[in-house]
Amino acid sequence: MLEGSILQKLKASHELGQGDKRPLNFGVYYKNTLVALCHALEDAILEADYSPLVITAFQRGKWYLQEADRYRSIAERSPQVVIMASDDAGFAEHPTSQKETVALVALEDADPVAQEWHLIILSPDYTAMVLCQELTEADYGSAGFPQEDLERKFYGFWTFEPGLVLETVDLAIAHIGEYNPELHQQLTTHREAIAARIQQDDALCHQPTADHLGRTVSRVVDYLQENQQDLNHRIEPLDNNLTSNELQAFLRVAQLIDQTDLSNPMAAAEVASLAEAMGQLVDLPSWQLHRLRLAGLLHRIALLDKAENRLTAGTSIYQQVESPDMPLSCPLVPGVQVLRKMGRLRAIATILTHHTEAWDGSGQPAGLSGDEIPVEARILGLVACFQQRVAAYRATLPEEAIETLLTQALADCRAEASDRWDPKLIDVLTLLVKGLQQGMSLPIAMPKIAAGLWMLDSHSEEELLRYEESMVDLTLS
Repeated sequence: MLEGSILQKLKASHELGQGDKRPLNFGVYYKNTLVALCHALEDAILEADYSPLVITAFQRGKWYLQEADRYRSIAERSPQVVIMASDDAGFAEHPTSQKETVALVALEDADPVAQEWHLIILSPDYTAMVLCQELTEADYGSAGFPQEDLERKFYGFWTFEPGLVLETVDLAIAHIGEYNPELHQQLTTHREAIAARIQQDDALCHQPTADHLGRTVSRVVDYLQENQQDLNHRIEPLDNNLTSNELQAFLRVAQLIDQTDLSNPMAAAEVASLAEAMGQLVDLPSWQLHRLRLAGLLHRIALLDKAENRLTAGTSIYQQVESPDMPLSCPLVPGVQVLRKMGRLRAIATILTHHTEAWDGSGQPAGLSGDEIPVEARILGLVACFQQRVAAYRATLPEEAIETLLTQALADCRAEASDRWDPKLIDVLTLLVKGLQQGMSLPIAMPKIAAGLWMLDSHSEEELLRYEESMVDLTLS
């Protein structure tokens, strides 16, 4: 990683031991993946009235020229667009560059940022970022630079996290200040105004919904899939990189949902570990354990409600539904429908759809009962509810009272055996809790999101219900 680059500075600030910042999750991306990803994130600006600050790095001016027309449209919806690139013929002369809201920063060839590919979008309602650096000749090894442009590789990551985007904007503005102090001051003013609005309760960047961030994720998946179809010949590494990023899109949204819930920020990782342990205790085959863990990591996607139906404070999708006649516009469905954009997540979507069913048939959305409910959905529903109750008790009990809070959360679940939960699984959960109280530990860690392909296995497209086909086409009012 080039010393002094924006990516290197951000990475250094997140090294272990640097305050409360967590280490960043890096991966390698092919150029075709980054083109599809950036277009999807940019098009969210063109679709909605976000009025974002946009800062980009194109490496060389010739790459900017390929995108200049679309950036003219972006500039019409942004108070400020900054484009960094090494100066090439025609770079400054293009009509887009003449717009008042567009500022060019001609990077020196020796500037490490000239080797980076960045897209940074900052607004109160939408934050997104792609931050990458091209591999050096030494990184490519004996094979040397690839012959095909689409096979060029970049090291970095992408995210929707407002905190990381703000931190990177600060680094980018500081770097721009070395070239243009006046622009530095203008950008600082824009940044401070946006940061103040982000702190307000109605800022959507902290409140992901199915028709807000969910629509952007759907577009990311669509563009990545279209890019796969447009390849003139199949190149397995490129295909795998595109597919991995489809899954990354969902994992990053699930991670963002966790981070916005300050009372339960480790829900996905804890539920995934508990669900996998439960699956092992009931002797599920390895492929079911595999997708049960993935369902646990993604289970909070179900919280992606429609904006107009957003859950009120304190409401939980794990609470018992009062009316068995509630229509399919219940809070669970919108987020799961977003997952269905990726065909290889069909089984995961089915698990999430039915993890709010009840053993006695009084649950939602389909009113399934007993063994009609897929076993993974039964396990996930139980451990998600158990974990949420543990988190609630943890907020009221001292940390050393771990045994007490596990006992209380288990008692709550046992009281609902045969009504809400499979009584056999309650017995399994009891065994698991006893093990935890006696010192057994479960690995609680988020996976390396930037290498997400391993989480998809050969059974990931298997249907769990005979009528699954009809569920896919359901529309929400």
